[in-house]
Amino acid sequence: MPHDGFYAKVRRGLPDLVGQWLTLGQGDPDRLALLLAETARVTRIGLPEETPDGESLVAWSEAGGEEPPLWAARTATFLLVQMPARPLPASDDEACAWAYCWLRNREFDGVGAAEQALPEHLREPLAVALRAAWTDLKGLRLV
Repeated sequence: MPHDGFYAKVRRGLPDLVGQWLTLGQGDPDRLALLLAETARVTRIGLPEETPDGESLVAWSEAGGEEPPLWAARTATFLLVQMPARPLPASDDEACAWAYCWLRNREFDGVGAAEQALPEHLREPLAVALRAAWTDLKGLRLV
């Protein structure tokens, strides 16, 4: 069914992914939104046209709310993966969003290389989602 497919899971998981950044980022929403946008620009993960405010960041993190822009989710993944707190996705949908963004953030020769590049604490929790993301990538959805 379309609502159970990989990309549908990614779309449902994107708000939770941004929500993890909002929860674990240790700052007020306006500061976290600024940090997200500036990190996206510096790392060239994305080029937001304008810096969002905290209200936008909160809206992006709510299920059924405004869908976060891809640059925000990709940048949240970039930042979360590096956190010493070692956050993990809380659901299958969120794991799919993490895996999708992980593959969008870097170039990999294969799914094995993508998995090995993950921090060790994420390899098992993202294993199934990463393989699904790789299959999706090779199906050209991630272009």
